[in-house]
Amino acid sequence: MSIAPSHFQTIVPTDQLTESVDVDTFKAAFRMHPAGVAVITTDSGDRPAAMTVSSLASVSTEPPMVIFSLSRMSGAAAAFLESDNVVIHLPGAAQLWLAQMAAAPGVDRFADPTQWTRLPTGEPVFPDTYAWLRGRIVSRLEAGNSVICVAHIVQASVPDAETLVNDQSAPLVYHARTWHQLGTGSKI
Repeated sequence: MSIAPSHFQTIVPTDQLTESVDVDTFKAAFRMHPAGVAVITTDSGDRPAAMTVSSLASVSTEPPMVIFSLSRMSGAAAAFLESDNVVIHLPGAAQLWLAQMAAAPGVDRFADPTQWTRLPTGEPVFPDTYAWLRGRIVSRLEAGNSVICVAHIVQASVPDAETLVNDQSAPLVYHARTWHQLGTGSKI
């Protein structure tokens, strides 16, 4: 069943939102919501940019699409708004250094040329993450002080199942302002 395009519209423009929970309460609620971690890179032509996000979600398998949000206040935001190509890195616990570096303000994320390279298509990639996905931004939606990006995935580097079970690929999670890794001890 397809949904007619007329069903997709802005119901209430953000400048007309009059009732909101305060910022600190909103942040406190999501502080306790665990989230997977991704590092996203791009290059708008000036220089490569990277940021850590916890907002990555798959939204479609046919075609393969993901969404993520970026804060307009981020130093990397301009590069992501000017470029249509991204590489989404899925770091494991062994790549905590990458997630921390891409989250830290004022850090040159590409200072060490031994940690990253460029794909033949030009995008910067950190090849040591357990998986990465190259995507093309197909839609952007303003949402308050953030922008939601929809990316169509056109290329991927994903390990085989045996590689995924070793400790080096333990999933990296952010919860209560702290980095965590998932393992057999977290299984319920």
